[in-house]
Amino acid sequence: MTTLDTYRLLGRSGLRVSPLALGTMTFGTDWGWGSDKDESRRIFDTYLDRGGNFIDTASQYTDGTAEALLGEFAAGRREQLVIATKYTMARRPGDPNSGGNHRKSMVQSVEASLRRLNTDHIDLLYLHAWDFTTPVEEILRAMDDLVRLGKVLYVGISDTPAWQVSRMQAIAGLRGWAPLIALQIEYSLAQRTVERDLIPMAREMGLGVIPWSPLASGVLTGKYTRADLDTGQAAADPAGTRKNVAAANGALTERALDIADVVKRVAAELGVRPSQVALAWTTLNPGVTAPIVGARTLAQLEDNLGALDVRFTESQLAALDEASRVELGFPHDFLALPMPRQVVFGGAEIDLTR
Repeated sequence: MTTLDTYRLLGRSGLRVSPLALGTMTFGTDWGWGSDKDESRRIFDTYLDRGGNFIDTASQYTDGTAEALLGEFAAGRREQLVIATKYTMARRPGDPNSGGNHRKSMVQSVEASLRRLNTDHIDLLYLHAWDFTTPVEEILRAMDDLVRLGKVLYVGISDTPAWQVSRMQAIAGLRGWAPLIALQIEYSLAQRTVERDLIPMAREMGLGVIPWSPLASGVLTGKYTRADLDTGQAAADPAGTRKNVAAANGALTERALDIADVVKRVAAELGVRPSQVALAWTTLNPGVTAPIVGARTLAQLEDNLGALDVRFTESQLAALDEASRVELGFPHDFLALPMPRQVVFGGAEIDLTR
């Protein structure tokens, strides 16, 4: 049986992390839909009591409250935790250098995170989202400087094109800089396009995949219906409601609701919750290290942890795959056709899944 203390290596490193990471974007009520301090503490304590050690946060989650609460909760247990945070989000409205991927943004964000987390080091620092402007050498050298200073132990990247990540990993290796060990991306039954290039790239380049929104902003739990599709214009600001976040993320769609219907059917067959089915499915991909669970209540966390016990039949997996499958596109689909396979392999049977 898999448990939170069935630890896994993160990417091509020796760092050991739990098979489900605890997300903290729900820690704090600043955005109108999170957990208050007491409930956040119960969620945190329960996760650790079950053997969990991998905590995910970011510099601007709930306007910094998430990091501050995490720093308070971790007091006395800091060394046993793997705390991951991210930089990139703008920290001061109107200041063009308060966000982005560049060195100034990175260093200032890390210093602020260290203060809020009440710690002298960050275990894993992610670049949060690609800004399409900063030279990769600037990013990698700044990350390496922070690692050499001991303020950051490992580095990773999130929400960035596959070709940039692979290029960065190659440059880091050639120059002897700290390598990227983790790739955080959206991945769920409702969002499988990352199977085209991002996940295969991560496996090849030594990055452990950490899926965010494995429940598609709650859509795969079955909480929304087609009546919820009429949300109007979704606001870009995360403050407001969870439904607005789902709509703004592009998760609340007709297709996603169709997939959720299949998830609910499989859950009923297994006698488990739809959230457990959706979470358990993401862990089956061999490139995935630890999906992030973002519970707002202790009951939700308990449900999510139950995903570690879910076991599927072949027919159930086939049903989930059929409902959610995406075309891989060129060149993947082309190279799987009989003619290219004949030309490349001369008719020999080659198992391309291994």
